[in-house]
Amino acid sequence: MTDWTEVADGVWHARYQPIDISTVLVRGNDGLLLVDTRCNPREAAELARDVEAMQMGPIRWVVNTHAHYDHSFGNQEFAGSATIYGHHRIPAHFRDFEQPRLSGWAADPAAQPQYDWTDVALTPPHVLIDETLELDLGGRAVRLIPLPPGHTDTDLVVHVPDAGCWIVGDIAEESGPPMFGSGSFPFSWPQVIRDLAGHVGENDIVIPGHGKAVDRQFMLRQAGELGAVADAITDAHARQLDVTAATTRIMAGSGLPKEIVEPAVRRGFALLAGATP
Repeated sequence: MTDWTEVADGVWHARYQPIDISTVLVRGNDGLLLVDTRCNPREAAELARDVEAMQMGPIRWVVNTHAHYDHSFGNQEFAGSATIYGHHRIPAHFRDFEQPRLSGWAADPAAQPQYDWTDVALTPPHVLIDETLELDLGGRAVRLIPLPPGHTDTDLVVHVPDAGCWIVGDIAEESGPPMFGSGSFPFSWPQVIRDLAGHVGENDIVIPGHGKAVDRQFMLRQAGELGAVADAITDAHARQLDVTAATTRIMAGSGLPKEIVEPAVRRGFALLAGATP
């Protein structure tokens, strides 16, 4: 069983391997809210067993911080027993990005052995959110806040006001550099973080999508790092560099690895060329 740490009053955080996924439990008088469901139904079932072993009550609510596989491909495990909430654009993101990737893997699993997506059935949230929604967990209010496009256009933050806790998904990452995955928005992402940080108190706890709990200052530092990458992409595009040259240039200036920089460059160049978001 993975260790769970109570990082704030009635808020527990666990870091599941592989890829150090943050999962979070928020406890109310009427049950538990679970944030994110891991990479596949087997991992989700392990998560469910671990929560049951803690004997804190049933999982009645589930929230996806965004649509990426490592945060939502376990949804099917909870769909029959809990109400799942998420950003209103998750179904479109599933259609445009996750389903093609899942179909490609199913056609040739050996080509991507790092994934285990056997029996994954994409399961979008039951409740799709396009504005801030307050849930009553029984004596405790939790706010679900959809964000503008940043890490994806499906980002959603869970705010637990009485605990001073923010669960932000991959808007921020602590155990590695932020990933410019499918459907990222490199140019708006830094400001999304800054705007969110403006609501986070100096002593509030921030739980990122990967890694240990952080704070407002960490968010602002990461916004600065992402902003530098965005500026470098814009500069490389203005210089008419190709993807390879731009990636090499930005890697040298940022110290970030190729697997982080190249997807950012490709996505940035596509957006600057007028690609549909």
